[in-house]
Amino acid sequence: MDADAALGARFEDWAVKGFDESRCPVRNLLDQIGDRWSMLLLAALSAGPKRFSALARAVPDISKRMLTQTLRRLETDGFVHRDVQPTVPPSVTYSLTPLGKSFAAPMLGLVEWAEANFAAVLAARARMAGELSRRHAEI
Repeated sequence: MDADAALGARFEDWAVKGFDESRCPVRNLLDQIGDRWSMLLLAALSAGPKRFSALARAVPDISKRMLTQTLRRLETDGFVHRDVQPTVPPSVTYSLTPLGKSFAAPMLGLVEWAEANFAAVLAARARMAGELSRRHAEI
């Protein structure tokens, strides 16, 4: 079975379940890791453990509040381990868990696809923007 057919069959399975988030692993997990920041943080941690400040520098446009929330959610889901050292002040290091590391290969596939197709997506967006402008002009 080719990838299109296999994906279509899985979609039908999810539809039978009513797309219930609690029973649909793809929807449930993509809601968590498909947000604006999670994949960037997982990619940053793929290079090795990092402290909070290093992660903030690695993703400079994330607020400290959002960085904290995203790291907590990734920790709750088992992707990230938070190691607190009993120093003054406490030293906190974040690293990928075995589950987080197991996501690297699928994520790399998505990253490679995005890099290879980014220009085509931008071109399609530009074409659609032009088409929408023409449609509005006709009205």
